[in-house]
This record gives sequence, C-alpha cells and structure tokens, in this order.
Amino acid sequence: MRKTIFKKLEAQGLIANYNRLRKNLPPKLPKRVFIWDETLREGIKAPTVFLTYVEQVKLAKLMDDANMSIINVGFPALSESDKHNVKRIVNETFKNATLTASARATKESVDACLECCIKEITIETPFNGLNLQYRLKMTKEQALKKIVESIEHARKHGARANFVLMDGARTPLEDILQIFEAAANAGASRLVVADTVGFLRPLSTRYLMSHITGGLSETVRKKVALSVHCHNDFGLATANTLAAVEEGITYLHTCIAGFGERAGIAPFEEVVAALELLYNVDTGVDLGKVYRLSQSAEKAFALPIQFHKPIIGDGIFAHEVDQELGEMQAQPLLFEPFPPEIVGRETTLFIGRNTGQTLIQQLLEKAGIRASPRQMDELFRRLKGPQESLDKGESQMTFYQVKKLMRELQKGHMMGDFWRLVEQITRQKPRLQEIDSKPSTTE
Repeated sequence: MRKTIFKKLEAQGLIANYNRLRKNLPPKLPKRVFIWDETLREGIKAPTVFLTYVEQVKLAKLMDDANMSIINVGFPALSESDKHNVKRIVNETFKNATLTASARATKESVDACLECCIKEITIETPFNGLNLQYRLKMTKEQALKKIVESIEHARKHGARANFVLMDGARTPLEDILQIFEAAANAGASRLVVADTVGFLRPLSTRYLMSHITGGLSETVRKKVALSVHCHNDFGLATANTLAAVEEGITYLHTCIAGFGERAGIAPFEEVVAALELLYNVDTGVDLGKVYRLSQSAEKAFALPIQFHKPIIGDGIFAHEVDQELGEMQAQPLLFEPFPPEIVGRETTLFIGRNTGQTLIQQLLEKAGIRASPRQMDELFRRLKGPQESLDKGESQMTFYQVKKLMRELQKGHMMGDFWRLVEQITRQKPRLQEIDSKPSTTE
C-alpha cells in the first residue's frame, strides 16, 4: 500500500512528488537500512524514567515483533541490578532482532556483558582532546590501546564486537580514521559515529560521513558496516540521521518517540516513516506496529508524547470539522501526508470552536435528522458551552500540578539534595559547595 499510494496519485497527475526526481536521489542512497534501537540503553537516561524488568521485556518483545534489526538491552557494568536484568532478557526468545549490550573500553565492563551471555558487545569511548583531558584523563595512545584490548577481549571470548566513537561529531577526521582503523583491525564488526551533543547539521553530517567512508582503507570498508547515533539538542537528529543515510550509512541508532538523555536521540518512528515513505528505502520494520509500540513506551516511561509529535502524536491525524469536511471525507490525502493506517493510526474528526452552526445543521440533515431552531440552539449551546465557560486558570493549575508530579517521579537526586543527604548521614559538610550548582562538563 505505502509503495503505491503516491505513485497512483502521480500517475493520475494529481500531485507532484519532488522526492522522486532523479537529481534529488542521492547516488549513495542504500536500498536497505537496519534499525538499531537504543530505547533500553539511551532512552532510560531521560529524567524521571525507570523501567521494571517486565516493562523492559515487553518493549523488547514489541520491538522484535516490529522487526527491528538490533536492540541494545542495557549496560550490565552499571550495577548488579542492570546486569541481572540484561541476563534475564538474553534468556528470553527473540525471533528477529539481534541483542547487544553496551560496555566501556575496559576488561571489567566487557566481562560484565560476557557474564550475561551477550553475543554482541557494543564498546564505546570518546577520542577527542576535550574528552581525553577532562573525562578519560589519558593520552591518545592509552585510549587507543584500551579500545583495541577491549575489542580483542570480547572477540577472544566468542562475542561479536561493535565500536561507538562517542562525541565523534567533534573529533578531528584524522583521529576518527585512526581509531576506526584500529577498532576494525581488532575485530569490530560495526563502527558508530556518535553526535553526542547534537552539534552537527545535515550538510555537516554528509560531509563527515563521506570523508569517513572515503578515508577508511578498502580492507576496512569491506569488512565493517558504518552506523550513526544522532542526538537531538538542536532538533536535527532525524535530519542528520537521514543525511547519514544519503551518504550510504546503513545502521541507524534510534529511540522510540526520541526518548533519551537531554533532548533524546533520533525518534524511531520519524526515521523509519521518512525512509520508507519519502526515500523508498527498506527499513525492514513493520510500520503498522509503530503506533502501538509508541503507546507502550509512553506508558512504561510515564512520559507523555507531545500532541504535535510527528507520526505518533495525537494531533497529526486529527481534524476539526469545518466547511471542507466533505472534501476531507472524500479524499483524506488533501489534508494528510499519508494514510494513517500505514503506521497503525486512523483519522479522527472533532467538533470544535470553529465548527459553525450551519455546518452542524448540514451534518444532521445528511444523517436524516430534523432539528427545530430551538433544538439547534440547545445543541450548539451544549457543544460550545463547556469550552467557552472553561476556567482556563483552573486548567493551567492542573497542568502545573501534573508537571510537578512528573518531577517528583524522578528517580535521581539533584546534586544539592545529594550533598544534604551526605551531610545528614556523615555529619560532615562537603568542602566544595560550588559543585552543587555547576553542571558536569564531562558527561
């Protein structure tokens, strides 16, 4: 259906589709890409989020059922409870997806994944000067040695290894090529460029990806696949991910609804729908299961999806009844970008403030209902009355109470609260009070 609906309208001369113009099709555009979901690793970094094991498994099963290619199930070295949950998920049955788990570039972190019987380990580390100086506190040579040793350690114990270059978008090209060559030669199967602070724009992303693919040795290009992990700090995560695909990148990190640290990363539903419907690129994903997956994630995360969110928001296929109702019912694509059924949605109509009394009368007449002027006035009063008499101040108060509740659901502790707790328990005042208010520059 999704592959023919637009072609049919084009063939009839009813619409122009500039996406299909040959000169607008990037020459390196792949026919097939693979969705690498990070919801259970990156997504749970969102403030207020805590997932029970049952919620994690349910989401992972739904992702598998939607035919995602890779699912990152967590970071076993983070804590014993995380390791326990990852180990349990690995023992579940998955039909379509490959499971991976994250590790730092240390033997201990890799061992935590191996103890969970993970067959594919994703090892991550930064490599630019900022991170080497303030985060890793080591030289390039030391960082390079650690990543090679970590990958070789995973491979030696029978696990496949991937490598994520954190903050790759702010790493000099020569350093990216150096560490990618080393990681690939050590046995990494996939190499990931992470735009960790969402700093790139689409044209910059294309530049970087083209120079990485062009700069790697032919041997490495033949044996590894390239991947991208785009954060959304400037609202460009989807655009940057698509820009990477235009340069031939085939493994794409996404999160359901774009959840994740700070502003999150590329939203799964946006990336998949855009590739399938605008680029005609096969993602392997069952689009009909996109909406159900997002609804399950919203419930598990206890984070409301914005009403105006593309693809999965409540508003995208909702229309207020107005004078164009007949045209809307005859041909929904006059007002919708694609049939909502493609992503498991449906069109909804509602009577709102802009729905006139004449139109309401026409609706009744079409339904074979005759209403007297008095009855029409009563109907109109009941339809419009609640909206017009609504106490907006009360609604705003309720809204802020909900926001306050969401903050209280947060599982972490603000730094000021942390130090007050330390002082209560140890009876000692911290010497460096200034860290209460200063944000971390190393995360």
